[in-house]
Amino acid sequence: MVDRLANSEANTRRISIVENCFGAAGQPLTIPGRVLIGEGVLTKLCRKKPKARQFFLFNDILVYGNIVIQKKKYNKQHIIPLENVTIDSIKDEGDLRNGWLIKTPTKSFAVYAATATEKSEWMNHINKCVTDLLSKSGKTPSNDHAAVWVPDSEATVCMRCQKAKFTPVNRRHHCRKCGFVVCGPCSEKRFLLPSQSSKPVRICDFCYDLLSTGEMATCQPARSDSYSQSLKSPLNDMSDDDDDDDSSD
Repeated sequence: MVDRLANSEANTRRISIVENCFGAAGQPLTIPGRVLIGEGVLTKLCRKKPKARQFFLFNDILVYGNIVIQKKKYNKQHIIPLENVTIDSIKDEGDLRNGWLIKTPTKSFAVYAATATEKSEWMNHINKCVTDLLSKSGKTPSNDHAAVWVPDSEATVCMRCQKAKFTPVNRRHHCRKCGFVVCGPCSEKRFLLPSQSSKPVRICDFCYDLLSTGEMATCQPARSDSYSQSLKSPLNDMSDDDDDDDSSD
C-alpha cells in the first residue's frame, strides 16, 4: 500500500500542503519514496504543562509542531527519524489518558490521544513504519534512549537531595541522563552524551558518578511502568507557545 502511494499525485499534494503549513522556516519534506501515513492533534507533555501539538506520521519520519492556525499554519517544526524510535504504552492516570512514550536517542517524551482507539491506531501505525524501515535497512532497534523529563510541576523539592525547595531564585534543572528535576548544587557537573549533544550537558551528581565509573545502565530509571504515576497535572491549560522542554536547564 505504501509503495503504491509513494509516487501518487495525491500523496505529493498532501506532503506539499504540510510543507506550506510550516512555511519557509520548516524543512523540505518531499523526497522520493516518502509517504504521508496520517496526521492529527496529540497532547504532548512538555516541561511546564501539557500542550496540543500537530503530528504528521510519514513512512520514515515523525514530524510535529506548534499549532498557530489549525489546518493552516504551524511553527517550531521537529523531525524525528523513525528508525531510531521505540514506543511504550503509559497507564492511564487521572486526566492523563490514552498515552504512550516516544523514545529516541536524542529526545523522549509522552503524548496523549483523545481516545483509546486513536491511541491504538497511532501506536500500530508507528510500529508498522519502524518495523518496515528496520527490515529494509537490516538495522536493529536502538536501545539507547534519552530520558523522559519529569514535569516541573511534579517536583517541589530536588528529587536527588530531597531537601532543596524550588523558588523563583532556586530554580529547577533537569538531569539529561535520568530526567529528574534537581537543584543547582545537585547538578553542577557536565558530561558528554554524544547522542544528545556535541557538548557536555547538565547531569545530576548521582548520574555523573555512575557514568564516570562506567555503570551507565543503572543510571536510567525505568519509565514505561512508573512514569504515569508522577503525571497528575490537568490538561486544561493548553497553549500554542514554544516547546519549553527544550530549555537549557
